[in-house]
Amino acid sequence: MNKQKVKLNILGLSYSQTQSGAYALVLAEEEGERRIPIIIGGVEAQSIAIKLEGLEPPRPLTHDLFLNFAKAFHVQLLEVVIYKLEEGIFYSELVCVKNDEVVRIDSRTSDAVALALRFNCPIFTYEEILAKAGIVLDFGDAKDANGPVSASSPKSESKGAKGNPLAAKSLDELQGMLDEAVESENYEKASKIRDEIQKRDK
Repeated sequence: MNKQKVKLNILGLSYSQTQSGAYALVLAEEEGERRIPIIIGGVEAQSIAIKLEGLEPPRPLTHDLFLNFAKAFHVQLLEVVIYKLEEGIFYSELVCVKNDEVVRIDSRTSDAVALALRFNCPIFTYEEILAKAGIVLDFGDAKDANGPVSASSPKSESKGAKGNPLAAKSLDELQGMLDEAVESENYEKASKIRDEIQKRDK
């Protein structure tokens, strides 16, 4: 296997076109045009979107709890490595260090990416996996994918302004609604409100 490591960045999240209730997490190689779309569950997609959008939940989510637990016991996550692709499933590992000892922990890729965001650590894969799974998006797709990253933004964009009840709200009203949604832990609603606020700021 080609063990050349390639750094990946998170390009965006969108609704999966192939699996109902699932999302596509798109990772992009840092020094190139190839993209890896990975199907993930709704809970993990929301956890990733919340962190990308800077939302602060009132209580720690599972991945936040993992971060706090690791910090309490002085474990640092150095990097996430997507090390295998088998029958369409990506396998990842968390490369951790404690007392100068490196430990590798098997992880679902969706959890690994959610944790990489919280530990602010890099995500890597191997050239062989990119060669097999990487796709090149055309410029239009890439431009769209660089917009506000949210697990719910594709749905809200497709409705357009007419079908969007948030369009009639003022910025102050939207900010109040956003605070309420986060407080009540309704993160899907919070993502939609955040999208609308970001749209106004442009």
